[in-house]
Amino acid sequence: MDFTPSPRAQEYTERVRAFIETEIAPVEEEHLRGLLAASPDERWRTYPVIEELKAKAREAGLWNLFMPDVSGLGNVDYAPLAELMGRSFIAAEIFNCNAPDTGNMEVLQHFGSDEQKKRWLEPLMAGEIRSAFCMTEPGVASSDATTMEATAAIEGDEVVLNGRKWFSTGLGDPRCEVLLFLGLTDPGAERYRQHSIVAVPRNTPGVDVERMLPVMGRYDEPSGHGEVSFTGVRLPLSAIVGGAGKGFEIGQSRLGPGRVHHCMRLIGLAEVALEAACRRGVERTAFRKPLVNLGGNRERIADARIAINQARLLVLHTAWLLDTQGVLGALSQVSQIKVAVPLMTQNVVDMAMQLHGGAGLTDDFPLSAAWTVARALRLADGPDEVHRGVVARLELTQYGMRR
Repeated sequence: MDFTPSPRAQEYTERVRAFIETEIAPVEEEHLRGLLAASPDERWRTYPVIEELKAKAREAGLWNLFMPDVSGLGNVDYAPLAELMGRSFIAAEIFNCNAPDTGNMEVLQHFGSDEQKKRWLEPLMAGEIRSAFCMTEPGVASSDATTMEATAAIEGDEVVLNGRKWFSTGLGDPRCEVLLFLGLTDPGAERYRQHSIVAVPRNTPGVDVERMLPVMGRYDEPSGHGEVSFTGVRLPLSAIVGGAGKGFEIGQSRLGPGRVHHCMRLIGLAEVALEAACRRGVERTAFRKPLVNLGGNRERIADARIAINQARLLVLHTAWLLDTQGVLGALSQVSQIKVAVPLMTQNVVDMAMQLHGGAGLTDDFPLSAAWTVARALRLADGPDEVHRGVVARLELTQYGMRR
């Protein structure tokens, strides 16, 4: 295996690092503090500074870098770029590499019709609109995608949607114009052929955002996570993505590279937390000693460095397998990183928060927000328990143990 980035990737890495340092870092803290200071109703809007940075990034050719057809980068090559973006709360959007748009663009690119690509993929790639992915439901255990009860019933030349979704990221953004909806089409079909994905215009009659959901007290404006109902939503059959009954297949293909993106961004976030812990531990004193010399803090810092490096290598190995063997060749590894990296990041951030004392719980430092991101990603794209189950099943298959 070879994790060496290509010359093209090395060039992009340096350009992305320079852009973050010179364009994003100088304005990010002021932007985020301004967002926090605004009244709740004022936060759900577009921000000129973000749009200006996006225009600069696009002009610089640092745009849609996650798409191999655009950047020429595979998963191993893109991984260090995702790590750099993870060091910032806004960088991924600036480079048009932010979830859930990345996964939705991949779905439309690989499975969308020409009409769907023209209507939705092109403006998403241009950064003109945003999107949401509506899968999780409040009434079922959504860790099993085959249990979804919201329906996408075919009636003549139409598909009719009914049901309720939640944790649909991106719904709060005023630029969100398309929702990818997973619904039950044929309950009598084979288990993995029952569901379909439908591209739903946000303003379609019957689509109602019921509320925005706080996550550990944070609404993640202006994107947010919404609960949305679909009541008798009628669309032409051409709105189905990839064909009826293909929802599970499409969803699985969407999640492989996406989990690499999430995990590498988390590694960048963990690096930021470790740097903050080291600075605080060296600069702050208690009981006449630097904090790093108290209570086993040196060992905790060492353990954090070891854990980050281990996680990075595991993700790079997974990225290499995706590049060389595809999703089917990396099933166990994709689940391994999904368990290991969010938990590692949560632990590193928690250690940094502890070294900051009470300040670590406030928004004076980015640590509480970072902890929330890491904790949430232990549930997003499948909880730890599901992914551990996948790893164990694939491991035990070698010993004759069937599902």
